[in-house]
Amino acid sequence: MIFMKSMAFLAASLTFGLCAAAGAVELLPEAINNASIASVPPDRPSEAPPQPQPAIIRLQVLLDRAGSSPGVIDGYYGENVTKAIAGFEAMQSLPVDGKPDPEVIGRLLDDEPVIAPYVVSEEDTRELVERIPEDYAKQAEMEHLGYTSVAEKLAERFHMDIDLLKALNPASGFAVGDTVSVAIPGAAREGKVKRIEVRREAGQVAAFAEDGSLFTVYPATIGSEETPSPSGTHKVKGVAPNPTYVYNPKVNFKQGDNDAVLELPSGPNGPVGSVWIDLTEPTYGIHGTPEPSLVDKVSSHGCVRLTNWDAEELAAMVKPGVIVEFGD
Repeated sequence: MIFMKSMAFLAASLTFGLCAAAGAVELLPEAINNASIASVPPDRPSEAPPQPQPAIIRLQVLLDRAGSSPGVIDGYYGENVTKAIAGFEAMQSLPVDGKPDPEVIGRLLDDEPVIAPYVVSEEDTRELVERIPEDYAKQAEMEHLGYTSVAEKLAERFHMDIDLLKALNPASGFAVGDTVSVAIPGAAREGKVKRIEVRREAGQVAAFAEDGSLFTVYPATIGSEETPSPSGTHKVKGVAPNPTYVYNPKVNFKQGDNDAVLELPSGPNGPVGSVWIDLTEPTYGIHGTPEPSLVDKVSSHGCVRLTNWDAEELAAMVKPGVIVEFGD
């Protein structure tokens, strides 16, 4: 967030609210809900601001609602935002340049708040675990690879980066009965996906409807030079919600000192997240991730990694036989 001085100080205090910490500003729902996305520059800044930007948060939520996923809603103008704008332009049959011009903004805007209150429930405290060890052998000893806190669970439910959720609720312990501010993203899209394109260079998965139109797009982590994703055309073989994960260093990759085959339990913090879309190419799939903030920021082990919520949405719209094309 840009620090405001002199005559702008009063506007800053009214818009953002001052924190007790010296020089810091607090994000307030009103500031985000009323932020002008027309103020978002056409090109990403060369350096990221020190704090989340209200206008970018609003833009990310609106893109999510429109079916062009920005990945985690974090308030930063990163590459996933540019890709989401480009995806929305393609869905709307607009010239594609990934820039938030007036035509894009006009089609995105709605009258609904993007940040709203939510009361933490008893249900939100269930199936949590104390921690997730990095060692797969230790994970294999657990019963469930669940969320490690209420905050993490809510962040995923509302498509948010956990740091943004905490920044919006600095005084909350996320206890039962607490009223917290959360993003209000779009409901899961419904329909039938006929074809999927996995676009390596763009770091994006595009799903097409039965009539051939672009239905939705997602940021994705797609293989690496060491462990590339497959090429060519394949098909969806099936969908496994809440999958367990079989680690086999002779087939997949080497994790730490683990040489034995291990079966890891299910859970959103498992290696493949909350859902696995199996492909006809053996050992490959489209799946979720325990680290949504890293989607398209670090490489995968050859599969296609989406945020859990994006993978779940896509999984609900595919069936065996859906074409999956891997391209550049």
